[in-house]
Amino acid sequence: MRPGPTARRLACLALAACLVLTGCGGSGGGGTGEDDSTSGPAYSEPAQVVAASFDPAAASGQNDALIDTSHIAEGYVAASAVNGNRLKFQVSCGDMSYNYDLPGDGTPIVCPLNMGDGTYRLRVMQNTGGSNYVEIAATTVDVSMASEFEPFLRPNVFCGFADDSACVQLARELAADAQNQGDVLRSVYRWIQDNISYDTGKAAELADATGYVPDPDATLESRTGICFDYASLAAAMLRSLGIPCKIITGYVSPDGIYHAWNMVYIDGEWISVEISVGPDSWTRIDLTFAAAGAGSTVGDGTDYTDRYVY
Repeated sequence: MRPGPTARRLACLALAACLVLTGCGGSGGGGTGEDDSTSGPAYSEPAQVVAASFDPAAASGQNDALIDTSHIAEGYVAASAVNGNRLKFQVSCGDMSYNYDLPGDGTPIVCPLNMGDGTYRLRVMQNTGGSNYVEIAATTVDVSMASEFEPFLRPNVFCGFADDSACVQLARELAADAQNQGDVLRSVYRWIQDNISYDTGKAAELADATGYVPDPDATLESRTGICFDYASLAAAMLRSLGIPCKIITGYVSPDGIYHAWNMVYIDGEWISVEISVGPDSWTRIDLTFAAAGAGSTVGDGTDYTDRYVY
């Protein structure tokens, strides 16, 4: 099985830091400064966040492992298992595979159908020693989603949030006066940039760890994080406000540092000295390089290679 990105790689970027960005004036509906403007259709906040859950009554499986495919049109699948061995939940489509750590205590996980429409193979895998795994439950499903954005509007294993989450409440406060989605994106970006600092201690602690899972509310509470934390918090806040947001992990120049960032999709624009987000297209947003107190720069933030999408 091909392993996913490790916390060690993500933590390496931790030592990468931040390009401190200059603040720009402006407010919704076009801004007040010529270097910072937004535009687009009027913004309307969703009545509540879109959910993602595990439905045991709809799930099927074997060997105390269950796979729930009842929400494939909504862009996700879920799994749970009871097993004393290390487990992986593998989501494959075509030549691509994603392997997620699956708890053995019955706690379910939600995973995005991030490879678009098509035929997916879903497998619960049990460790038999070393890096060897054996399949204990599996199913194949043909996926046709309601839209390409479904996986990137909902919570998942790397982006957990609910209607009552602290990060969602903060996102709503930041979007309260937004006139368009550009205003929303700017408010969330600026808040994270100004209030979440890079945690070099955490990076050191995770240097030899694997399977790190970010928690947006924990990042909000501590006001610190590594690159994966920044990307997860931004995604949770933007998704809760109805803005599609991907979490990407991959490599950044010049030294091929493993990193995490976001891609966003809005129906308007945000243009400033350091940001240019156009309408109706995926645009990269890297909050680690914009964050407070990240240290000395390792990557230059100019050349990115995507590897995994969540």
